[in-house]
Amino acid sequence: MQKFRQKVSKFLKKIGPGFITGSSDDDPAGIAIYSQAGAQVGHKLLWTAPFAFPFMVTIQEMCARIGAVTGHGLVGTMRRHYPAIFLWLVAGAVFVANTINVAADLAGMAAATQLLLPVNANLIAGFYALLIIALFFFFSYTRVTSVLKWLTLSLLAYIATTFVVKQDWEAIVFHTLIPHISFSREYLLLITAILGTTISPYLFFWQASQEAQDRTEQGFVDHRKTVQEVTKTDLKMIRTDVGLGMFFSNLVMFFIIATAASTLFPAGIHTIRTAQDAALALRPLAGDTAFILFALGLIGTGLLAIPILAGSAAYAFSELFGVDSGFGKSFAKTRIFYLVILLSTIGGFAINMFGIDPFRALFLTGVIYGLMSPILILVILHIANSKSIMGKRVNGIWSNTLGVAIFVIMSLAVLGVLIL
Repeated sequence: MQKFRQKVSKFLKKIGPGFITGSSDDDPAGIAIYSQAGAQVGHKLLWTAPFAFPFMVTIQEMCARIGAVTGHGLVGTMRRHYPAIFLWLVAGAVFVANTINVAADLAGMAAATQLLLPVNANLIAGFYALLIIALFFFFSYTRVTSVLKWLTLSLLAYIATTFVVKQDWEAIVFHTLIPHISFSREYLLLITAILGTTISPYLFFWQASQEAQDRTEQGFVDHRKTVQEVTKTDLKMIRTDVGLGMFFSNLVMFFIIATAASTLFPAGIHTIRTAQDAALALRPLAGDTAFILFALGLIGTGLLAIPILAGSAAYAFSELFGVDSGFGKSFAKTRIFYLVILLSTIGGFAINMFGIDPFRALFLTGVIYGLMSPILILVILHIANSKSIMGKRVNGIWSNTLGVAIFVIMSLAVLGVLIL
């Protein structure tokens, strides 16, 4: 057991911001969407996992490369090349959408805890909010990233659940390799929801800012230079890290859809409103082990996602004002960073306290993210192709091809939702 722990610890030390970013994509709100996909149409949407993977890797690699080459996050880089009004709109939209997402994740964690223990939902949500605030305020950057890395392991609960449940592996393989396309409103909305969850704007901001801070902490960033030195080895490590993170994220998404499709769909349970609904529905169909694993996974993924939701908004506003940001720094030097984290986390808790249904509010988040995604992807493509910003580390042909493709896909998805 000790040897296994040492191996896990060694692996976690090697991984970087890309793995944390990818893992945080599977938050309680996302888990609810994946569960709904499996419950509503069975295995028919499993193909979306391998389909989304190259696009996720492409856009997140661009963000990581921008952070590494500029030494700044996305907003910090955009601040030097885009009008202030655009930056205010972007930062404001990220803050509102992320705070609603924090509320939904806190509610999901509280409800998951209630499935296991007889506790008050508001009290336990408040406890989790305070725990996350303490993580930001009282731990160093190294300790914060270490905690987040360990929390990525909570996603293994969903992979384990897959093998506890009886699966139709023939159907799983078939629907993974052969896409099922339907032009019904419900099916297209599910595809849009999955893409909007997997390719989410807050991940763009977190990835770039974390890459910049990670390299700054390691002494690789000289802010007197506008273009930082990034070697081919550095780029290879960044791409490997991002690729692993996105693969892990997609693997978990794949298994959640498969588990819901193998249990809830054949039982006639076709509507899942929240991730805890999925856990409850699993219990009589797949037993206590699957139920407990699913519930514990919800708590762990919430603890992983909320710091990243609040943190990405904090990075955006700090960079907007051109002030210092990042974990493990004194409050006096990074007031805006910590104040935004406080406002986002406490705001998320307040949404729950005042009786606002955070899961209904997630619809607003979906609209905000949906409208932002194509615009931000276009901005990221522009930055990643600018030699004055990126030096010799501009996009290659494959990055541009996939980047333009995901811009078109996300634009069509937004138009589809508006028309439908």
